[in-house]
Amino acid sequence: MTPPSTTVDLTRVGVSGISRGLDGVLYTPAGEGPWPGVVLLFEVFGADDVMHRHAQRMAAAGYLTLMPDLYAQGGPRRCMLGTLRSMFSGSGRAYADIEAARRWLVASPRCTGAVGSIGFCMGGGFALATANAGFDAAAVNYGPLQRKGLDAELAGACPVVASYGAADPSLKGAAAKIEAVLTRLDVPHDVKEYPGAGHSFLNDADNAPRLLRPYVRIMGIGPRPEQAADAWRRIEAFFGEHLH
Repeated sequence: MTPPSTTVDLTRVGVSGISRGLDGVLYTPAGEGPWPGVVLLFEVFGADDVMHRHAQRMAAAGYLTLMPDLYAQGGPRRCMLGTLRSMFSGSGRAYADIEAARRWLVASPRCTGAVGSIGFCMGGGFALATANAGFDAAAVNYGPLQRKGLDAELAGACPVVASYGAADPSLKGAAAKIEAVLTRLDVPHDVKEYPGAGHSFLNDADNAPRLLRPYVRIMGIGPRPEQAADAWRRIEAFFGEHLH
């Protein structure tokens, strides 16, 4: 059974600098709450069907799951490049939007107050960059690294579970770098690089725009069910330890 969803208004949380008209889609687990919360941060292509199924999966696993619309102020075409720049720079409106989603969950009577983040692609970069911004655990899936450096990015970070593909040329060596920094900073973590997996390997379907699909196939981007199953197992185990 698909977890029920509703759209929530995030403009009244009290965070300054958020997108105009910011909202998010909330997926609620079955049964009686309260539940731990999860802020889900979508890929660069936005809140498509694949991202909604990821959110449904987290709710089915027992997490009150909120996916904020980081493209609320203009849609993907107008917001994509600016949001990517924000992710790499470590500042900008998207960070305020993510904080609004986190605070909404913390304040919800249906949430236990423990809130994690999970992100994919661009969203994985945001999950990594906000791991020291009030979250209790972060799941980083093939997230790019900030330009300012990992030591600054991860100082004071919450526990991190991270998954990368060894066949992802855009993030070569990222898993090893994150592993080394988290170890040096004594942050609880589980970092794994999957042989044969490329970018977006946790997705259950190809979701690139039609014009980009030839490039995506050449780059080996897309679903890898076997590796994805193991990554999801690790994420759920990690959140089970750190969000309960």
